[in-house]
Amino acid sequence: MRKPFYQDVIIAGFGGQGVMLIGRLLAYSAMMEGRETTWIPSYGVEMRGGVANCTVVVSSDPIGSPVITYPQSAIVMNQPSFDTFEPRVKKEGILVMNRSLIKPTDKRNDITTVEVPANEIAMELGNNRVANMVMLGAYIASTKVVSKNNILQALRYILGEERENILKVNEKAFERGERLVESLQSS
Repeated sequence: MRKPFYQDVIIAGFGGQGVMLIGRLLAYSAMMEGRETTWIPSYGVEMRGGVANCTVVVSSDPIGSPVITYPQSAIVMNQPSFDTFEPRVKKEGILVMNRSLIKPTDKRNDITTVEVPANEIAMELGNNRVANMVMLGAYIASTKVVSKNNILQALRYILGEERENILKVNEKAFERGERLVESLQSS
């Protein structure tokens, strides 16, 4: 008999930051692992540049409701998302924040906050659009909610093999986020 598993996350940022993509990657990866999953997108009134978020639930059991008010974890890409979702993360939860665009005034001491300079890492890789993948790598390294291999397989499926150049930089960005968290955990 397998051990029961449940993890939920809210992923939020401006439209165009790849919030929906990393939510889909999490959901696809969970399906590949034989888990129950939901992915619910939510867009602001503007598509690009407006606020966007999605919720993902991954469970070993059927999911009663995909609605998450107080998530176990959050990935926040910008200041408005931090301001909205940081107070909602459950006690002892995990908040992965894009330090490049977020300047918190106070930090909660009842959650684990992982600060990721996602935009700077993306620029080092030569593509500022992969900051989302840096954040996803940091989240997966922090939570182990799905395997790295399944995330990368899902990425290949969603982007398609014909987009090899984009695929490679996204994989590198994911791995940089993952390594950042692993180095923080070992120190």
